[in-house]
Amino acid sequence: MTSYVALLRGINVGGKNKVPMQTLRELLAGLDCTDVRTHLQSGNAVFGHPRADPAELTTSLEARIKEELGLTIRCLVREGADIQRVVDRNPFAMDGIDTSRFLVTFLSGPPAPERLAGIDPAAYAPEEFRLADPKAPTEIYLHLPDGVHKSRLALLFTDKKLGVTATARNWNTVTKLAAMAAE
Repeated sequence: MTSYVALLRGINVGGKNKVPMQTLRELLAGLDCTDVRTHLQSGNAVFGHPRADPAELTTSLEARIKEELGLTIRCLVREGADIQRVVDRNPFAMDGIDTSRFLVTFLSGPPAPERLAGIDPAAYAPEEFRLADPKAPTEIYLHLPDGVHKSRLALLFTDKKLGVTATARNWNTVTKLAAMAAE
């Protein structure tokens, strides 16, 4: 049985796209997921499943949400080991960094290189970003000392700007999801 993490994009924010966590757990159970647990109210779930295809699970979950709730919600499903890789390969030293202002933006796939090429990191200082894999990034690490709501840099790493599904989680959530997936 493989452990997975589902990340739902843009739910329960500002009263829109309401998906109660109990409903999310039930939807996942209906997809033959086992030991389904959620974290916070923002669309984070950890579960087991006998299949080993995160893309198929993503498609199935999005379809189930559309069918049952009438909502078009973009989802990303990653293996638990992949979330642990994100934690282990964090390119920031983390000394003095407020973990609630340190994000990982998860991507459905690598964006076209030209979408990232024109970003001048110096123009956004003291905010910083680093790509998990510069050749084919599927995660972007962001240090936003003044928080995400005041960030100009975070606005560059959205679905619309990158051309792929993007959803961010703060470092506390990422490490908690990794720990839950390892249980």
